[in-house]
Formats: sequence, C-alpha cells, structure tokens
Amino acid sequence: MRLGVIGTGTIAGAVVRGIAADGHQITVSERGASHATALASEYENVTAADNQSVLDQSEVVFLGLMIEVAPEVLNALAFRAEQRVITFMAGASLTEVNELVSPATAVAIMMPFPGIAQGGSPIMMQGDAALVSEIFGVKNRVFELKNAEEMNAFLSAQAVLSPVARMVEEAADWLGHRVSDPAMGEEFLRVLVASSLENTACTPLIEALNTPGGYNQRLRVHMENEGMRQALVRGLDDLEGGK
Repeated sequence: MRLGVIGTGTIAGAVVRGIAADGHQITVSERGASHATALASEYENVTAADNQSVLDQSEVVFLGLMIEVAPEVLNALAFRAEQRVITFMAGASLTEVNELVSPATAVAIMMPFPGIAQGGSPIMMQGDAALVSEIFGVKNRVFELKNAEEMNAFLSAQAVLSPVARMVEEAADWLGHRVSDPAMGEEFLRVLVASSLENTACTPLIEALNTPGGYNQRLRVHMENEGMRQALVRGLDDLEGGK
C-alpha cells in the first residue's frame, strides 16, 4: 500500500518500524524532524515530506498528532475523497476526526503501543477491522471494539501497564539489594510476569498461585488488605470519567 503518516512522534515511529519490511511505500511527515529523518535513513521505502505531500502520495493516512494541535494542522491540508484515515489520537471520536479530514473518511481509531515496532503487540481499535488487520494483524493481535464507550473503557484499563511496571521495578529494586546481580533479578521478574500472563487467564493463574501460606498468596492478601483493589478501581473510574 501507499501509506502516509501525519505527525511522526514516538508511537507513529514505532508503527512505521513495525510495517516497514512489509513492502509498503511509506511517506512520513517531516514535521517530526528527528523521527522522520531517522526512519527515512533506516528504510529505503520510507521517505520524509511536508504534510500535504504526505497526503498527495498516500491512499491510507495515519494520524499521529496530539489532539490539541490536530485542527490547526489538518484544516490546512487537502484530503481526497478516496483516502482512508486511521487515527492514533486518543480522545477524538471517528465522527470528530471525520470532520477534520473531509472529504476523506476516518475509518478506524487504533491505539498502538511501542512494542508494535517489534510485533507481538496488542492493538485496540474501533472501526474498519479488516483494514487494520490487513496492515498490522499478521504480526500483532487486533482487539476490535464496538463503539466509543468501549474504546474509552479499554483506554482507561490499559493504564494498568504503568503501575504493573512500577510494581515490578520496586520488587526488582528490593531484590537488587539482596543479590549479586541486580540486573538479572529485574530480568527474571519481567520474564516471570510476562510469560505467566501471556497464555493464562488471570483467575486460574491466581488460583494456581493460591497455595495456603505460600509466598504468592501471602503477598497478594497483604496488598489486598492494604487497599490495592479499591485504589485501582477508583483510579480506573476517574480515568473513564475524564477526571
């Protein structure tokens, strides 16, 4: 495909790296100069251009802009009626993006993570699942959502990644003061958590780790008694409600 990227930040750069070897012709916005230059120098099929030239050379356009600057940037551009737009902008509905890219059509909202650069990443999306799966589904797992309300809930729930990473970091720091190789300790914990959750649902995993008096049960019960669940649910409710 002929793909274009308007707004080449960290996430958009990861998206390009994830599909650059798939035979597409990709044009990226030079507005994000450092990312665009790096991508164009890494891949023969990636070129950098001004925003209008990105549109002129693309049949599918990715929007990686911050929502605050999107109207100013997009209103200055001329989209084509046959163009399909996939947006990465959190907080903007398909209807809102459609108004900004008319006469093109915003066909999907997609929320990628940095891991999309290597593949094996989950992708939350709403809209044209066939198109998103065609471009990204071979290397990643696409989770199709029904409406804006589901997207908002998923966006809120995915924020658990940061506190989980912080919890592993804190445990690794605690471990690092007690072993000869702190880096190995952190790697062990990261592999333990990732591999344990990758192919096992949470409830059976918790049950398997629920040996009475065992280390896992004792730490989990301690953290639950300290208010872990209540704090998590309050935080998720606040995110979903826009607080």
